Amino acid sequence: GKERCKLGDMPRQARLDAPGALHHVMGRGIEGISIFRSDEDREDFLTRLGALCEGELLSVHAWALLDNHFHLLIRTGKQRISEGMRRLLTGYVVRFNRRYGRYGHLFQNRYKSILCEEDPYLLGLTRYIHLNPVRAGVVKTVRQLAAYPWTGHAVILGRVKREWQDVGTLLAYFG
Repeated sequence: GKERCKLGDMPRQARLDAPGALHHVMGRGIEGISIFRSDEDREDFLTRLGALCEGELLSVHAWALLDNHFHLLIRTGKQRISEGMRRLLTGYVVRFNRRYGRYGHLFQNRYKSILCEEDPYLLGLTRYIHLNPVRAGVVKTVRQLAAYPWTGHAVILGRVKREWQDVGTLLAYFG
C-alpha cells in the first residue's frame, strides 16, 4: 500500500532569504537551560554578532539577550541568514561549551526566523524585542530598561555603545 509520511519524518522547510530581507530571529536553550550564564557569555555573543555586522554580512536593528533565549531583528547583507546564524551560533556554542566543560547542543532545535515586512513591522518588532526584559521581569520598568545593557534599547538612547547596531534606520522613522 501507500506509505504515509509522518510529521517527524518531514524534511526541514527551506528558509526564505534574499539580500536585504528583514528577519525576526529567536533562539532558545535546549530544555530551557541558560544560554547566557554570565556577562562574559553575553559579551562573547555580542562580539560575534558585531563582527558579522562589521563585515556587512548582516545589520542588526534590535536585539535582546535573556538567560535562556535571545531575539534579533536583522537584515541580511552580503550573506544568507543561514550562513550568518551558523557562524554566530556555532562559534558561540563552541566557546560556551569549552568555558563550562560541557558537550553537545546548547540551542533547542535550530533558531527560528520569521521574514518580516519592513514598514508596518519594523517599529513594532523593535518595541516587542526591546521590551522582553520588562515582560520577563528582569527589569521592572522602561526607565530601568534604558540602562539595561543587554538589549538594543539602551543603544538607541545613547546610554550604551554598540557601534555595530544600526540605529539610523530606526531613528529615520522619527525624522
